[in-house]
Amino acid sequence: MPNLNILRDEELLQLLKQEHMAAFEEIYNRYWNKLYAAAYKRLQSKEVSEELVQDLFTSLWVNRNTINIHTSLAAYLFTSVRYLVLGQVQKEMVRANYKDSLYLNRVDNSTEETVLLKDLVTNLNVAVEQLPVKCKSVFELSRKENKSNKEIAAELGISEKTVENQLTKALKRLRLSLNSLLMSLSLLMITLF
Repeated sequence: MPNLNILRDEELLQLLKQEHMAAFEEIYNRYWNKLYAAAYKRLQSKEVSEELVQDLFTSLWVNRNTINIHTSLAAYLFTSVRYLVLGQVQKEMVRANYKDSLYLNRVDNSTEETVLLKDLVTNLNVAVEQLPVKCKSVFELSRKENKSNKEIAAELGISEKTVENQLTKALKRLRLSLNSLLMSLSLLMITLF
């Protein structure tokens, strides 16, 4: 085997598809720090950035036989890490919005607003209770216990992709369940003011 650090990315990719672990290690060594820096620049979290980059390389190895890179390897890796970062930011925003909505009931408001907010929280809890068992477990571990997808996957003995799918399913169902209530609340709020 030639000295891998002098090979071009395209050559390393071909070796990777032939399941050469040394080619994977060279790609990993060549790009890990750069990808980590790109993730950290956006997330400002060492642990989360490391986890995202590790997930990217895990996916690269797992999908090495089926992966089709139509651009350069570098472009593919940086685009992938950008999407992972965007996904993480979105998860954090959803989590923050959920926390904010739970803490809203502690704000001293008028009687009507307090009643409306209690109805919303009650309906949210009812909607969560109506989720399928696996979906509910994943949602509660994520949103109530603030566990990462990796932690949830380990605790429940499922893949991280399954965790992501279950969270997406839960949020979609909750959104649908609460949409009619939010419409009613909006109309009621308009009539109150």
